[in-house]
Amino acid sequence: MKSSGLMRLALILALITVNIGCDQFSKSIVREKVDFHENIELIDDYFILTKVENTGALLSLGSTLSPGAKKVVLLLLPTLMLFSLLIFVLVRAELEQQIVIGLCFIVGGGIGNIFDRYLYGSVTDFLHIDLGLLRTGVFNMADVSVMIGTALVIAHGLKKN
Repeated sequence: MKSSGLMRLALILALITVNIGCDQFSKSIVREKVDFHENIELIDDYFILTKVENTGALLSLGSTLSPGAKKVVLLLLPTLMLFSLLIFVLVRAELEQQIVIGLCFIVGGGIGNIFDRYLYGSVTDFLHIDLGLLRTGVFNMADVSVMIGTALVIAHGLKKN
């Protein structure tokens, strides 16, 4: 991402902030307006809004860990990884735009979920897709950010090869 240092920093921080903001805004609406395990059909049975609190990570992995292990595995390690990734994006001015955008989406989404874990002890998930063969777990906008960011980074790598 080739631009002046201050402009680059501002764009990186803005992109991360927008991802965090979209995630936290959507979760605040769901926390306020949707009851636990309520199912609201957005598109028939295919796209459902619900509300669950996930005390683990992806697909509730780690939800049965002891409180001390949860702090390390679900808070400390991800926080260190996200901080390291943020520093990497900030100091590597030669990174191509698609990589920077992808990594900013990953960092923003990760921070959105880490914020929930620190504040609430769980992550609010609320979206579910069921297209028959394609059925997701319940997820949130932070997860969407991380997936979009990952797809951008992978697509860039495939394009390079």
